[in-house]
Amino acid sequence: MTKATIAIIGGSGLYNMKGLKNTEEISVDTPFGKPSSPITVGTLEGKQVAFLARHGIGHYITPSEVPYLANIYALKSLGVERIISISA
Repeated sequence: MTKATIAIIGGSGLYNMKGLKNTEEISVDTPFGKPSSPITVGTLEGKQVAFLARHGIGHYITPSEVPYLANIYALKSLGVERIISISA
């Protein structure tokens, strides 16, 4: 499985990450269910970076329904050590 040490969690309106190259979309099952969206892993400025859309692609998950535990567990399973979370 592709690994990344840095993750970006995009908030409302941020469903992909420009500049991410050589991407691979990864679906991760966790003990807490599925994350909000598949995780996109790619290269940004020479670093492996993971991207996750917090509210799902197209914003179909409300803030109270976001599977936070699944999101963090999935990112950790990819080797993520640092998370940058962006909100609207």
